[in-house]
Amino acid sequence: MNKRFIGVLIFAFMVATAGGLITYKSLMSRSPAKAAAPSVQVVLAAKDLELGTVLKESDLYLADWMGDLPAGATNKPSDLYGRGVTTAIYAKEPVIDSRLAPKGAGGGLAAMIPKGMRAFTIPVNEVVGVAGFVTAGQHVDLLISGTSPGANGNQGMLSRTLLQNLEILSAGQDFKKDPEGKPVAVQVVNVLVTPEQAETLSLATGQTSIRMVLRNPLDHDVAKTPGTNLASMWGNAGKGLKATSPDVDQAEAAKPRRAPAPKPVAVAPPIPLVKKEAPFNMEIISGTSKTEVKFDKSGEGK
Repeated sequence: MNKRFIGVLIFAFMVATAGGLITYKSLMSRSPAKAAAPSVQVVLAAKDLELGTVLKESDLYLADWMGDLPAGATNKPSDLYGRGVTTAIYAKEPVIDSRLAPKGAGGGLAAMIPKGMRAFTIPVNEVVGVAGFVTAGQHVDLLISGTSPGANGNQGMLSRTLLQNLEILSAGQDFKKDPEGKPVAVQVVNVLVTPEQAETLSLATGQTSIRMVLRNPLDHDVAKTPGTNLASMWGNAGKGLKATSPDVDQAEAAKPRRAPAPKPVAVAPPIPLVKKEAPFNMEIISGTSKTEVKFDKSGEGK
């Protein structure tokens, strides 16, 4: 092989190597060294924590967290002991203050009631409770049916929407939300209401019949409904009929009844009597004899 050619190759290799080193050092000098990301310690959930759970030492642990401390989180597990869980927390998730009941509130259903709100119990059955689909976390409207005080008795029963978009806190004694929405047969449900709504419901449960209407939890619109009654439902179907009420019927029944007057009997007109005329008498004297002849109206003698 030509020595001159080998020399050219060696020279080119050395030039390429030198150029690569110069380029590498230039790029390294321009990019600053990446600083190590700081980390902090935060309290995480050791397991899935369900609603109503009262936190204890075995439920929490400290772990390193890359970046800043999450808002509402803490690095002191002792500050969280004894507080109730109001929103489900999953394993290895930071325990946030907003998902816990206030200190001293404990756990269970009472810890889930927001400040200023109340839990009101309503008796239900399969019909009122929408076949058992009224469970914790669902939203319902409440309808009442009854007779309004001072209303016209001819209107019959009245029905109207009393309250809308109420959250169900618990179905019976179960306040855990079922992700599958399975129906549960219970005798009572607890709804989340304001104190004013609780007063209204207290009267409604004793004086009217209550029905629940299930609604989509994402639908928060309030519908404006005028209510309805039996008279408006029937429309003109009973037009022209005499409207009566039970009181009027009882008053009519209490009135004394008279015997119906006898119907007049048709009497044939009297047959007129024909006046009989007196017969005509004729005396015939012949000598010493005397004869009397009687004639009727027809002129015939007897």
